[in-house]
Amino acid sequence: MNFENLQIRSEIVQALKEEGITSPTDIQEKSIPLIKEGKDVVGISRTGSGKTAAFGVPLLEKVVPRKGVQALVLSPTRELTNQIAHELKKWSKHLNLGIAAVFGGVSLEPQREAIARSEIVVGTPGRIVDHLSRRNLDLSKLKMFVLDEADKMVDMGFIEHIERILSVTPAQKQMVLFGATISDEIDHLKKRYMNNVVKVETELQVEKDLLKQFYYDVKTHEKFSLLVHLLRKESTDRVIIFCSKRTTVELVHKNLQLQNIKAGMIHGKMRQSKRLEVINQFNKGKIRILVASAVAARGLDIKDISHVFNYDLANDPQEYVHRVGRTARAGESGKAITLLSEQDHDNFGHILSRNRIEVEALPLEDFARLRFDRGQRFNGGSTQRRFR
Repeated sequence: MNFENLQIRSEIVQALKEEGITSPTDIQEKSIPLIKEGKDVVGISRTGSGKTAAFGVPLLEKVVPRKGVQALVLSPTRELTNQIAHELKKWSKHLNLGIAAVFGGVSLEPQREAIARSEIVVGTPGRIVDHLSRRNLDLSKLKMFVLDEADKMVDMGFIEHIERILSVTPAQKQMVLFGATISDEIDHLKKRYMNNVVKVETELQVEKDLLKQFYYDVKTHEKFSLLVHLLRKESTDRVIIFCSKRTTVELVHKNLQLQNIKAGMIHGKMRQSKRLEVINQFNKGKIRILVASAVAARGLDIKDISHVFNYDLANDPQEYVHRVGRTARAGESGKAITLLSEQDHDNFGHILSRNRIEVEALPLEDFARLRFDRGQRFNGGSTQRRFR
């Protein structure tokens, strides 16, 4: 199967080929024909499965130059908004289309000007509502409405913004929704705003033979020392260390630096420009370890990850799947290692039962035999022991 078989416009096919994209993924192969037919589609697929092209390629075929804003894509974060807009611009480079990226934390005026000359707007819900209230954005000619990472938007409390935006769109429009799960709130949107919905679902987890998942059961005060030991022991290439809180991200990053381990960090309280700078450094190989909050678990264009470490677990069991889905992509193997302390046991058991995944327990003997200098403090909290 290739994109020509899906009867995609030659200009888009050419742009995809120039980006090295020749064959559609499973979610693309199943979704694109339905979206081209004008169906309302709910797509459920794991992180890294190619959802952006699944809705982006047929979206580009539906808009007409110089006819106003005809397509709106909502995404939960500034990074994902930027990424989607960037991908759409690459795939439409042989078409005469304008694409505006709209998100908070930056000036409104340049965005207003970009919207005025665009046929496609990609934005976060809050900033889209802001532009609507200022009458900078007219959605009366909208043909296609896309919710990307819809489940994440619900988690982040955007459901009222989404309904506010939908209230000013034409009744006769196509609506496409992509996510990893369908919550009650998303089911409500589907029933209220979508017509004759077609559901497309593909494999939600990475193939078992490509992704190996492990955990260590470790005391909380020894967790950081174990992390450093594993970073030095494992044959790592590019690594993401996930933490559930911003403060933990900052502490782990700071103490890795004290151990002479170069790493970057991203979390939701950082400035947009700084977060994009760190991600760019990571993708270019200037840093090979990234300490991140959940903001990096969804949607971001971060490739070739050899290892994912869960320094601690999020309350949402599905978040585990998104985190480990950062590795073992595009046919490459990967490893996910969770550092499990006592307070994580119930949550981890729920994750395993809900997702029916296989995770192997690893012994701590090698770690326990290491020689430590007693009394070294992990700055910001509990006592840690530095190993030689």
